[in-house]
Amino acid sequence: MYPLDSVKTRMQSLSPVTKGSTIMSTMTTMIQKEGILRPVRGMGAVVAGAGPAHAFYFASYEYSKNSLAKISPHQQVSYITSAVVATLIHDAISNPTEVIKQRLQMYNSPYNSVIQCMKTVYRTEGMKAFYRSYFTQLVMNLPYQAIHFSTYEFFQNKLNKDHHYNPPVHMFAGGAAGAAAAAFTTPLDVVKTLLNTQETSVGTTKGMTDAVKKIYERAGPLGFFKGLMPRVLYSMPATAICWSTYEFFKYVISNRGREFNSPAAAAVGACRTKAGTEVAMKASDHHTPGHRYVLPVVNSDVEIASGSLKPRELPAMSGAGMYGALNLNTLHSDSSATRQFDQRCNT
Repeated sequence: MYPLDSVKTRMQSLSPVTKGSTIMSTMTTMIQKEGILRPVRGMGAVVAGAGPAHAFYFASYEYSKNSLAKISPHQQVSYITSAVVATLIHDAISNPTEVIKQRLQMYNSPYNSVIQCMKTVYRTEGMKAFYRSYFTQLVMNLPYQAIHFSTYEFFQNKLNKDHHYNPPVHMFAGGAAGAAAAAFTTPLDVVKTLLNTQETSVGTTKGMTDAVKKIYERAGPLGFFKGLMPRVLYSMPATAICWSTYEFFKYVISNRGREFNSPAAAAVGACRTKAGTEVAMKASDHHTPGHRYVLPVVNSDVEIASGSLKPRELPAMSGAGMYGALNLNTLHSDSSATRQFDQRCNT
């Protein structure tokens, strides 16, 4: 979340130049000495990497969580394990863009654009420069994501026990999860920043152990908590927005299936015409012999109203679309006159 992310990087720098002790002083110094656009440098790298990284992140998390739920009765174990898997994939994609972003954020950065930075770093330092902090990033993000997902699921289970789409709860749970995870992992974030930026004032930093040693020698124990406040402040809205967006699209994609899987749909059948008009009927209505009716059934004890109808599972690729894929029970007639009802639904 810009410009707080740039402020955080500057506050974590070991160089005293343009570094302030507070968020406002750091921001003011950056603007006064380097221009009003300086706090948003590196945004292009974030935009390029965030999309694919987060797509694989959530996809792998959901897949892992659903798979583990079938073999493990412990929810927290599945949440944490799934978060670890998602993080391994996410960081492999995002680490190079993180290096470019932080190089552009530093004071007197010699790079004018994302492309120039990428080419120069690759030419002078090789491919390893983009993954020098990968191990540190993993060491940081594994506990970060474990805390993040566990906290989010904790608030979901407490405040949204039915797990319905609930934007206020998603935002609160996401923000709280981001704040807790960011605060706990700030020391490792300081180490990662030094590895990514390779500040000339401290010479080449070869690895995590070397970075920890240099930070301690120059800034003491408190040096590992530099940038904590801006990190927490930008993590809260970032994770709140991220989770809210994710839950929104998850709800939209599965909304039609949820509507037909609700108690209200137990005694109602429907088909949708090409014009978008819904044709519905209740189980208590008169059933015309020879017509086909699609009636999702939630309660297995619901009485079948007509002897000419029998339960049948719709295939996933049938006209019922996702309803068949969701394994909803339906009622069909064996009569050849079903074509009449099909034609009415397809006009």
